[in-house]
Amino acid sequence: MTSQSNLMLAARLDRKSVGGLKALLATMNFAPGQVNFANPLVPFGKLENLHFARFVILDDQTLDDIRLYGLPRHEYPLYLAFLCDFDGDRVEFLKDLANCAGPGLRRVFSFCDDFTDGSDLLQWIRDHEVPVATSYVNWRGRTVKQVREEASLRQAIGTHLRSNAGALDGQSAEQIRADMRKFVEAETAAGRLTLTPPEPTPWGAKIGNAVHFVGVFPLIVLLSLPVALLVCFRIRPLEKTDPEFAPRPDPEHASQLAILEDHEVTNQFSAMGSLKPGLARRWVLSYILWVIEWTARHLYTKGRLARVRTIHFARWVFLDGKKRILFASNYDGSLDSYMDDFINKVSFGLNVVFSNGIGYPTTRWLVADGATDEQKFKYFLRRHELPTDVWYNAHPSMTAVELERNGRIRQGLEATALSDEAAREWVQLL
Repeated sequence: MTSQSNLMLAARLDRKSVGGLKALLATMNFAPGQVNFANPLVPFGKLENLHFARFVILDDQTLDDIRLYGLPRHEYPLYLAFLCDFDGDRVEFLKDLANCAGPGLRRVFSFCDDFTDGSDLLQWIRDHEVPVATSYVNWRGRTVKQVREEASLRQAIGTHLRSNAGALDGQSAEQIRADMRKFVEAETAAGRLTLTPPEPTPWGAKIGNAVHFVGVFPLIVLLSLPVALLVCFRIRPLEKTDPEFAPRPDPEHASQLAILEDHEVTNQFSAMGSLKPGLARRWVLSYILWVIEWTARHLYTKGRLARVRTIHFARWVFLDGKKRILFASNYDGSLDSYMDDFINKVSFGLNVVFSNGIGYPTTRWLVADGATDEQKFKYFLRRHELPTDVWYNAHPSMTAVELERNGRIRQGLEATALSDEAAREWVQLL
């Protein structure tokens, strides 16, 4: 199995350079929110292992919210962030990235404070990498190549079925599967279809994953009691006095975000904000994200995060000494449907993470209320959202559910035998 990796770099910007940088980034798009895969700066389409990428300027418009606590506004750095989700090894990906887009990246990064003509590009990227606190992959091991090959497989089978619908009348599900296997074998032999076998999982990765599973879980359990005590005796009293601030987002800001959305079935989301003052919030959130990281690595690996099936990739990243946090995701559907999905299915999960941010709708015991006040939650999230200047999706028009279905079609074809019930379920996938 090929593992998925991620990259995020954040480099400081002078506010005077933002206009020129945005103008350059805009040349990578056909129109706002619609990237040119073959743009001359960073031709994303040439990076065969890249799932998603984005350039976003981290310009937090909510820094004044700290005044709700009687504290002065802190002027944090302005950053350019570059995020990628990709298959395989980070070192190899960076080499491919530099070979494919080195000159273009140099032009983009030239707007950053400490990038010069003489900078070693790869070393500069490594120096500005920011580690993720938590990342989520919808289906671990599913590569870009697999996505594309399985989409072609489903399309070929669909075309064949439409052309031969009458010939399948009266056949059992297993007979239909046998006919489809013969068809696919013929198409593969003719070179019209390719189904590349998955790469074997390296032993080092297997051992590392097993050690992480076994080694981290006892620590999670061990620390759960002090965290619970912290919630009871520190967080709960704070919840009763923490100011709530979720006004309707500025119409111009909302309009700017809307221009970038709904150009296809999948969308991007980038949002950031400041944590509530005090160490208690930082400690609790660090623990919660650590737990989510463990569950996303070992439990939620096949198509869903808890009961949510619409996220392809997501990450949480601490910034500025854990005083601020960035959340970035790639999800299916509109933003409203995305938020509704979470509110209806895992509102407690939203609360335990986002309630540590300034102004979040009031919670009880960290898990209750909060996001269940739907309008306030949506205002809060929209207000913290950032416009993503450039966003790339290697498999547009394919939802996470469709990717899963395509994979199950292939699995059913490659199975030596299926029960009658399993064969009927497989035919329904077609």
